[in-house]
Formats: sequence, structure tokens, C-alpha cells
Amino acid sequence: MRAGLNSLQTRLIGHKAVMDRPRELALLLLFLGHVITALEVPLDLPQPPTITHQSPKDYIIDPRENIVIHCEAKGKPHPSFSWTRNGTHFDMDKDPKVLMKPHSGTLVMDISGGERAEAYEGVYQCSAHNELGTAVSNSIVLRQSRSPLWSKERVSPIIAQKGQSLILHCRPPAGLPPPIIFWMDNNFQRLPQSRRVSQALNGDLYFSNVQPEDSRSNYICYARFPHTQTIQQKQPISVLFVSDKPVDERAPVFMVPSESVSFKMVLRGEILEMECIADGLPTPAISWVKHNSEIPSGRASFLSFDKTLRITDVSEADAGEYRCIANNRHGSVHHTIRVTVNAAPYWISAPRNLVLAPKEMGIIMCRAAGHPKPSIRCIRWLMNGLPIENAPKDPSRSVEGDTLIFSEVQTGSSAVYQCNASNQYGYLLSNAFVSVLAEPPRVLTPPNIVYQVIMNKPMLLECVTFGSPVPTITWFKDSRSSMLEGNAYVFHENGTLEIHMSQPSNSGKYTCVARNNLGISENHVYLEVKEPTRILRPPEYREVQRNRDVVFECKAKHDPSLVPTMTWLKDDGELPDDERFRVDSDSLTITDVTESDAGMYTCIMNTTLDQDSASAQLTVVEAPPTPAVIYEQPGAPTDLELTDPGARSIQLTWTPGEEHNSPIKKFLIQYEDALHQSGVWHNLTEVPGTKTTAHLKLSPYVHYSFRVLALNDVGFSRPSMPSHQYRTSPAAPDENPTEVKGHGTEHNNLVITWKPLMPLQANGPGLQYKVMWRQQGIEKDWTSVSVANVSKFVVSGTPTFVPYEVMVQALNDYGLGPKPGAVIRYSGEDFPSAAPGDVRVLVLNSTLAEARWSPVSPESVRGRLQGYKVQLSSHHSTEIFSPNKTSGKLPDLLPYSVYSLRVTAFNGRGEGPSSIPQRFETPEGVPGVPSFFKVSALDLDSLTLEWGPPHERNGRLTGYTFKYQIDSKNDLGLLEELDLLSNQSSFTLHNLPHSTRYKFYISARTQRGVGPTLTEEAVTVLDRAMVSPQVDIATQGWFIGLMSAIALLILILLIICFIKRNKGGKYPVKEKEDAHGDPEIQPMKEDDITFGEYSDEDRKPLKGSRTPSSGTVKRDGSDDSLVDYGDSGDTQFNEDGSFIGQYSGRSDRDATHDSSEPPSPVNAMNSFV
Repeated sequence: MRAGLNSLQTRLIGHKAVMDRPRELALLLLFLGHVITALEVPLDLPQPPTITHQSPKDYIIDPRENIVIHCEAKGKPHPSFSWTRNGTHFDMDKDPKVLMKPHSGTLVMDISGGERAEAYEGVYQCSAHNELGTAVSNSIVLRQSRSPLWSKERVSPIIAQKGQSLILHCRPPAGLPPPIIFWMDNNFQRLPQSRRVSQALNGDLYFSNVQPEDSRSNYICYARFPHTQTIQQKQPISVLFVSDKPVDERAPVFMVPSESVSFKMVLRGEILEMECIADGLPTPAISWVKHNSEIPSGRASFLSFDKTLRITDVSEADAGEYRCIANNRHGSVHHTIRVTVNAAPYWISAPRNLVLAPKEMGIIMCRAAGHPKPSIRCIRWLMNGLPIENAPKDPSRSVEGDTLIFSEVQTGSSAVYQCNASNQYGYLLSNAFVSVLAEPPRVLTPPNIVYQVIMNKPMLLECVTFGSPVPTITWFKDSRSSMLEGNAYVFHENGTLEIHMSQPSNSGKYTCVARNNLGISENHVYLEVKEPTRILRPPEYREVQRNRDVVFECKAKHDPSLVPTMTWLKDDGELPDDERFRVDSDSLTITDVTESDAGMYTCIMNTTLDQDSASAQLTVVEAPPTPAVIYEQPGAPTDLELTDPGARSIQLTWTPGEEHNSPIKKFLIQYEDALHQSGVWHNLTEVPGTKTTAHLKLSPYVHYSFRVLALNDVGFSRPSMPSHQYRTSPAAPDENPTEVKGHGTEHNNLVITWKPLMPLQANGPGLQYKVMWRQQGIEKDWTSVSVANVSKFVVSGTPTFVPYEVMVQALNDYGLGPKPGAVIRYSGEDFPSAAPGDVRVLVLNSTLAEARWSPVSPESVRGRLQGYKVQLSSHHSTEIFSPNKTSGKLPDLLPYSVYSLRVTAFNGRGEGPSSIPQRFETPEGVPGVPSFFKVSALDLDSLTLEWGPPHERNGRLTGYTFKYQIDSKNDLGLLEELDLLSNQSSFTLHNLPHSTRYKFYISARTQRGVGPTLTEEAVTVLDRAMVSPQVDIATQGWFIGLMSAIALLILILLIICFIKRNKGGKYPVKEKEDAHGDPEIQPMKEDDITFGEYSDEDRKPLKGSRTPSSGTVKRDGSDDSLVDYGDSGDTQFNEDGSFIGQYSGRSDRDATHDSSEPPSPVNAMNSFV
């Protein structure tokens, strides 16, 4: 059953399908499909067009600048674009001043040549087409801004009497958009306004009662037209004061509105402004109430000295009766304003793109609300821009009022549908495509992500997928044996796995598996749950005498896999740059303490995931005098009293405690904010020890309690008892967020971030941030949105890499913060769209070439150009060049090789398309060294040389150059040279003298020259050439005879020693034996004198045998050699032989032989001893 439902699932993107159609239809849809969350079709898959950016519906342009009407769309294949103007096809080819941007539908109308902008006014609509459908933009009403001149008029002076009311009319010319009105004098100084004198919404200047200071001749009304940035002024108005006699005071009377009841209609989402201006003496105060309801505090503001009530983002709840009341000491008057809220259509359920597999079912809903409510007959369906009743019939599609129903869809059913909802106040137009795809699942989340989380913290593991039919997601841990389930996990509709509280047992490998009937895909992520960082032994309070040392300990525990960093702070700032402060792994040592070292020290243990901190106070005191006087900390202050309360100030008084033999230096006043941080005390201010009163400056919207601490040379006293609580009233913020930044994470967005205000900086409830932005140089008006509890906002649908002016302003329920300054930030970059052109390669030599190219156009960079990459395909290397370069050297090439070269431009987003591959060849170079070179002997007087061709031929080999010479001990012989063929790999030298050392050289040649030389040495001897450092002579006949003679000599010597010992006589060996008492030395027995045993070890080459460079065989020089003490000997014999040889007479150790003589058997023996 579940498989059947999955195969028929509905993929309505972005919301749940809730229908108020007949019950049978609703049950059928709920049975046949289920709803999934919003997803994007990967851009590598076929899809109908989607409009991504368009100009506003009401588009007012500056007639002094070129006209740009935006229309951008995506799709695969990439869409083409067309336009209509006033309902008919707009042929751009007929007007050379109109062009469409490449790969875009954006129109640019060049009016720099004096063309009139009004000639292009009209209603424009863009269509984006590809083979799968057509998407259309809103109808864009293009109008030029207008700033007409003020009509000429003669303004007579106005005669005013003290206390009378007065109206100065402005009556500005009507502009498009309407101008902004303000009053100034002829010195361009704004006229002061107050409760008595204020400007009305229509621009007129109202005086509730005239005073002598109002007499002047330069009341000037100015009108600023925002699009053209022009300012026009009315003729100055003179107000003459004629009488200063007292005027009777009077009760208020409304000047605006004049009747007792007025009516106002406003549209949902717009701004509602209501004003009441009263005549009266003294000046009346204005207040506002709403009948049977409250004025919305978060969206309402009182302007123009409470004469104007402004409500933003109006909703239906703001309709009703509002009453403004004017009163002074002589009476009051009220006026009723009845507000009705109508609404242009707005979406309840906007159409969303629908992706279906063949044979699946789905719905697209178009639900709009408004006042009056758009009826079904006011909702029009279109297909590919044409009324759906005129579109080709599709048996899989049916229309049920505001719902399109698709069943048993086929591959050809892809199209773009438009829904148009309208009433007398406006319209809505939305595109939604139906794309019929059969696509196996794919996991879009990168593989093998390692998530790290601190124990007991929540964690989200992502598994973003796409497939058609929509894949089902299952999660496994460590193995695929069982699915994850249970209350410990939350499985979100978008595939994300949430772990409420991470525990060590949650660590491991997680696998998300996406399945549909076309296949399966999986992805692995890893979770590591780390132990929290905790300070086990925090620093403790220290009191130390001056010039002593002090140590603060701070021992912490952290997860062993995380790298910790210990940081120390003094009074919440960096430690002084002083060598007296020494930071160790778990302590801070301060040597030779001074008074300035006193303060609060904080240790912070940081890891990449968390941190912990602890603090302790250091108090520095003088050394106690002799005789000792008892010094103690002062007593706690008492009797705290609050007087003279103000909106942002209060006076605090107290009684000091006992000094305890150390005068009080200062008092520290601390406060607790019970509203925002109950139980936490903060330092507020300090006063000298001679004062017991402090005037405290306070912040709005804080519940204050105060306490006082006294300080002497010993330290701080205990805190006083807290004062009674004092609550300050809320107010608008005094400051705005800092560190306002902006950057793009995608090619069509701008991420605005800021450092949020602290709770104490909010000044009132309902803290929000008004984020404002506009495209620099393009948009005149700011777009804004108010957000709360966040420090980031993403502006979507921006053009690629354009500058924006960005501001962030704080506001709360009591008003806006100060006007912020704008910063310039850029929207996101896109990949470059063009490749460098005119790519050429200049080969400089066999290992160096130069690439040249034409730079890409600035429009195609679509970001900040960071440089060019030159890629060599056969070399698998990339050279990077700066953006101002159009050529570059390519070193380290291989001679005689073929390369393919491509050039790409890259920006912060990545690389653009590559240029057409350019093929080039490097010329021949000199070859490398031959791959090997060895010498071997064929007979007694010849040597055979063998070699291999170079690994790096670097061209076509033309032959080898072979050289050799005799290498005698004193000098080198004459160098002989031979040229060998390229296909030759060996050569034999005949008739060489014996016992001669030779040096051989060989190198390969190409047409470019001779390569490096490979050298080898060899020596001819009596019976063979020795080409290796070791020779096995143990099997030679002369060597066996020599060893037999040595053994016989040793036997005779042992017999003589044995005879002498039996006679009891002393001999040098006996004396030495007695002196040393060597237990290892034992008399020889006749059984030990044996020559018949000869092991295989005797046949092995002797250790240390070498072929000397002179051609003669030298002896080793061992101290235990019998040759050093007699005619011959061998240390490889038994222990007794070595013992006797130690006391035998030495022969000359430095005997040498001429290198030209053949080696004698004795010399040969010496070389192995």
C-alpha cells in the first residue's frame, strides 16, 4: 500500500494541499498524493522557464537617464525573451534606441541622444520561452517622473493678531510621484515647529495661535521631487504682526478636520495617516484613542507633536473608529475618524512549481484574498501566457475553479501556468510550471561531512535530495541493519535528521538513503559528540602585598580531540604588555606586583565548539608596618536612599561604614536589572571616598536596584543591602546596530548582517530592526523590512554583483532609533559568462612558452575579476595570472611534447567557461642522462659497457658520445672519445692492460646537443675486471694454500708454547696472563689442533673487502690482524690464533705498493684482514 501511494504521490512545492472543493475530490486527492516541502529542480535537468527578476508593476523612471526594464529568467534550455507593449507585440528591431541585453530579457532604451522618455511610456509585459513552456512577467506600467513648475502667483502679506489662529497655504504642483514638502526661510534654514506651529499632511503650515515671534517676511514652502532630485519653491509669504494687546484665551476648535466625523479608506499593507490640528489658547494638547480597541503599539507612531497618528503595514484589524481629542484648561473637543480597510488581492496559497513523474497526479492551487474578495470568476488561468480555454486540450488536466488537477500525466505535459487574481484595487500574477520528469534519486548534500556537537546540545544532520517520483528518506546509524526511529530523533520532511540532545552514544556514521521506483542513492555523514569544556579549579581571590608575586590557577577539562586555547583578561581587556605577566598552560603568574595590577582577572578556556570562563579579584596592599597595625577592609555602607527621580536619572545617598585604620579611597556603585538579568550585578560608577551622594544616569526600560561597596588599601568592603527598586520608563532606542555588513552567498541575493543590540540598549519592549536597502544609482526609494530576534536578513532576487546602499535602524514599541548611516555593499557574484578570446601561444624554447589572450568584458565577469587561469591538459598544471594580465609565461615544459592550452577567467564565485583549446608543440631539447650504465668483463683484457636510452629523450636521439681514460692515482690519462649509433646499447673495449683503473663517460645526443653525462669506473686485475666493491676469493686455489700455511705455522707456535709451559718456565705470554688473570685463556689441547675442518663460512667473501681506487689491494688495518705481527695471518681463525698474534712482532703497517704492479698474494691477503 505504501509503495502504491509513493508511486502516485503529489509534489506540490511549498505548502500542503488543503481543498475546499467537494468532499469526494478532497478525499481523492488526499489518497492519491502527499505534499512535500519546497524544492528546487537542479539546473542540469530540463525545466520550463521561471521568472527570477522583473521591474515593479508601477515603474516610475527618471527622464534624464536611460530606461532599463528588467526581465530575467532561468530554465533548461535557457529561455528566449519577447515583449508586448500596450497589449501588442513590441518589435525592438524597429527602434535602434532599444536593445535587449544578451542572455537576458532586460530592455535598455537609450535616450541619451535627446529622445523624450514619455515616448516610451506604456504597459510592458515580458515573456520567457523554451521548448517546455512560457513564463510571463507582471504588467509593468512605465511612466516618467514629472516635476512641474509652480504656478506664478502674487502673495500678499498676511496681517496677524496675537493669539489668533493662522494657516499658510502651500498648494504645491502635482508631480509624479508627489513631492515632499517642507518650510524654510530664505537662508535655507528649516522653520522651527512645535505643538503650536506645525506642518499638515497636505503641506500647509498651521498656527494654533500666533505669537509676536511669528512675524517674518520669509515663510517659503519648498517641494522636492524625489525621482529628479529637483527642488522648487513658492514665493515667500510675509506675516505681519499688528497688535500686541492681550487676547482672551479660548477652548480648542479643530482646524483640520473641520467636520465632526470624517471617513478614511486605506488598503491593506499600506500606511494609514490621520491628523487633527486644533486652534486654541493656550495651545491644545492632542491625544488619540480607538473605540473598543487599542492602537497597535508596534506599528503605530505619533508624529508632528502628536497631531498625526501613523500606522504602518495596515491590516483588517486596524479598521474602526479613531478619536482625536484636543484639550487645554478651557475645555476639550474631539473628532471621530471612521477607517475602512480594503485590500488588493494577496496570496493565501500562491501557485507553486509542480514536478511529477509520468503517470503521477498532482494539483496547483491559486488562492487569493482581498476586500472585496476576488471571486472565482475574477481568477483567470493561463497556459504559456494564453487563456487556458484557448490552450491545446490535455486529457490529464482539468480546472476546478482555483485549482488545476493533473492525473496520469505524460512526458509532453510540461508547461507553465499563470494565475491572475484581481479586484478593483489591483491584481496578482504568478507563474507555476508543471515539469514531468523521471529521475532517480540524487543526494545533494556533500558526502562525508563531519558534524561536531557538544554533549547535551541539539544537532541537525542534513540530507537534501531530489528525485522524480519524490524519494523517501530513511536514516541508518553505523550499519544498514535497522532504521533509526524513536523519540530521540525527529525526521523532518526535507530529509533532515534532528537529534534533540546529543549524547556520546550518538557519535558515529549516519547514512541517509533516498529511494524511488527508479533507483536508490545514499550519503554518509559523521557525528562526533564532544565533552563540554569545564573549568575545574577556577582562580580565587588574592590579596598580595606590593612587590610580591601572585599566581592565579585555572585548571580546565575539555574534550581531548579539541584544541584548547587559554586566554587571560584583566578587567575585561587584554593583559598589560609587560614581561612581569607570565601565562602558562593552567596558570597566570604576576611578579613584582604593583598597585596598577589590582583588578579582576578572568581566564577563558576556548575550543572550536564551546568555552568556559571564571574570574577572581586581585587586591594589592602595602606591607604591614612595624609595630603592626591591624588594617581591615571597610565596613559595608548602610542607609541607601533614592531621591530626585527623573526619566533617566536619580540621586543615591548612603552612610559609610567603618574605615578600619585605612581611609576609604572610593565608593563603587553597582546595579541589578531585575527585568533583563536578575541576580547579576554590574558596575555603574565610582565616586571619591569623601562623597556619600551620587547623581546616577540611567537607561530607559530598566528595573534598577543599587548597592554600594567601599574600597580602602586593603580591599573592597562587603556590598551594602540593595536599595528599593526603581523602574525607568521605556523609550525609543538611542542607538542602532553596529557592524552592518553585506555580501552575497548566491548570484541573486544580498545577505545583510549586523551586531544586535544588548537587552539594556533596547530601551523598551518590542525591539526590532528595520533593514533598508536600495540599489545604488538605480533605485531612488528604500525597500525596508522589520525583523526581530535575528541579526541577518537575506534580500533575494537581486541583480548579480551590483552595489547596494544598506542601513539598519533599531526600533521598539516606542519609536525609531536615530537615523542610521548607509554603507555600500555588493550583491552576490555569478560565474563569469564568457571565456577569454584570441588565445595564442608563442613557444620561446623547448621548456618555455608564452600564452596571450584578450581580456573578458566587464559585463561578462559578473563579479570582481580575480584573475585568469591557464590550464595545460597534458601537463595537468594550472598557472594563475592577475586580472590586469593578458599574457603569461608557462615554464617547466617538456621538450618535444604536444600540449593543449585553455584559458578561463575567474571571480570570487569560481571559473567561467574555458576558451577554445589551443594546441602547440615544444621543440627538441638536449636529452636526459642515460637510464643506466654498467661495466662487465668478457675476458682478461676487455671490458663490455652497457647502457640504456634516457627516460627523457626530449627529441629524436642521433647517437651517443662515449669517452674513457685511465684513472691512475696521480693523474688522469688521455681522454679517448667515440661516437656511437642511437640504436646501439653496448660496446666492448679490447686489449686493455691489467690492474688498471678506468673512468668511463657516456651521454646521449639529439640535434639540439649533448645531454648530461653518466660516469662509471672499473679496474682490470689479474684474472678479471672488478666492477663491484666485493670479490669472493675464498674459493681460489692460491688462497686455500695460503690459509693452510698459516694454520701450520699456528700449530707449530702452539706446540712450542705448550712445551715451555710444561717445563715451568716463564715467558712473556705467561707473565701477561698472570697479570691479567684472564679466565677466558685456557691451555691448548691436542684435540684443538685440527686442520681437517673447513666450513662453508670460510668460502664466503671476507668482511671489509674493497677495491682500492689505485688498482692495488690494501689491507684493512685491523689491530688484531696477524699480518700486522707476522708474515701472514687471518682474524677469521680461532681464538687461540688471535691470542698469539697479539704478542707476536709487528710488521710494517704502512707498506704500500706501486699501483702499476700486479698484486702479490700477501698484498691480496692484507686487503681482507
